Amino acid sequence: MGSRRSILLAEMAWPDIESALESGTRTVIVSVGSIEQHGPHLPLNMDTLDGDELARRIAEQLGDALAAPTIRPGCSGHHMEFSGTITVPPETLMNMIRSYCRSLDDHGFEYIVLIPTHGGNFAPVKTVAPDIGREISASVITLADLEEHMQLLNDGLIEAGIEYDQDVIHAGAAETAIVLAINDGLVQGEHCEQGYEGDLSPARLLSEGFKSITENGVLGDPRKATAEAGERIIEKVTNEYVQHIRNEREAT
Repeated sequence: MGSRRSILLAEMAWPDIESALESGTRTVIVSVGSIEQHGPHLPLNMDTLDGDELARRIAEQLGDALAAPTIRPGCSGHHMEFSGTITVPPETLMNMIRSYCRSLDDHGFEYIVLIPTHGGNFAPVKTVAPDIGREISASVITLADLEEHMQLLNDGLIEAGIEYDQDVIHAGAAETAIVLAINDGLVQGEHCEQGYEGDLSPARLLSEGFKSITENGVLGDPRKATAEAGERIIEKVTNEYVQHIRNEREAT
């Protein structure tokens, strides 16, 4: 049964998923995004757009995987001074991730890959993943190294000819480039403006909120972004994560 060739789980009918599982599809990619402010020029679902795109590309490149819908909202309390942001407590997000994984495990997936795309989600994902791995039959592969993730974004910019490097990335050159590559119509170019570029304490961001650092919600300079750089960033993250997944699957 089933004839559709989509790899997006949410677009498939249940017989298509059953058929995919019977045909050897054993891996599912689950991004963990957010609905939060990304400056005056980017949509609130930036991290979710990124998660959707990464999950799709990773599944395509693996060739034997499906892309689940990105989980959102995320842990975004430090953005709540900006209108529209929706946040959940870490324990709520962890319970949602646990429910996702249990459901996918019940259906027969053998590898569940968790990929946070919002900085505030990395710690909850890393915290809950080992527990989930002990509770279900599927192997849980977690790609939740925030430092590595931000370095990949910076490296993508540099490889695209944009000499710009940020220790903490939010709504600046890298993320604006990503949205330009995915859907440039969602970037309000007339509202691209430089944000905070000085020394930055992540602890202060989390404890006092983004508004204590940046009035417009931006870190860095989004005006440096290009769609070409965004494509390079997405390709770089995809390739790196695919290799991580292959290595993890071979080790189990």
